[in-house]
Amino acid sequence: MKNSGLIKWLLISSLVVVGVWDGWRELKAQGADLLPIRYIRIEGVFQYITKDEIKDALLSQVMTGFLNADMHSIRQSLLNLPWIAQVKVKRVWPDAIEIKVYEQYPIARWSTIGLLNEQGDLFTPANLDNFNKLPLLQGPLGQEKKLMEIMKQLQAELATHSMGLAAFEVNERRAWTVLLSNELTLKLGRREPLHQFHQFLSTVPILGKERLATMAVVDLRYSNGFAITQKQGIMQVDLKNSNPPDESTQ
Repeated sequence: MKNSGLIKWLLISSLVVVGVWDGWRELKAQGADLLPIRYIRIEGVFQYITKDEIKDALLSQVMTGFLNADMHSIRQSLLNLPWIAQVKVKRVWPDAIEIKVYEQYPIARWSTIGLLNEQGDLFTPANLDNFNKLPLLQGPLGQEKKLMEIMKQLQAELATHSMGLAAFEVNERRAWTVLLSNELTLKLGRREPLHQFHQFLSTVPILGKERLATMAVVDLRYSNGFAITQKQGIMQVDLKNSNPPDESTQ
């Protein structure tokens, strides 16, 4: 008797579950008509992206109704916009979608291709003309994050000497070149370039601001010392027992 009662209860329970599931599928099938999305709440601080761009990206995603709207697809459609870094999407019963948008914050240009955010992620907005004042970073593709960290270190150390960085380039031979904001170029080469950079900084107090202002290029690819090219084209070499750099390897 006990077993027959249990079987009867399980049968009734399964019928109820099937009924609810069938009802849910029917409700989803008519979701756009029965439960339309009436509100889309978008939260975020926008400096570079417009509301129309967000609206156009969402339009096809929210016409399916509240139940049928795909949160993953909504998120991905917004992430496809270059200026959007992160998106959080959730359904809010009974008729709203809540979206939090985090915009990209550019801190450097990457060659002529695009911009880099604080994490060194590359993104490619259509118009780069308004970002010419950002530092320029150039190097092998795929090395953006690594070179961004190096650039931040160079910037921090230059700032202690009231100097700024305009460009940092690593060529195909891994040789470093740094352009300062005062238009002074530092050729650091590929052999211990960070050490060479520190050597230059150690001479900044000795050289003084006035002399630095007359210098166009400092070539630090020597084993002991460095060469200075003045802006008027005169080469002044400050070297002792040093060999010139090997251009084929630098």
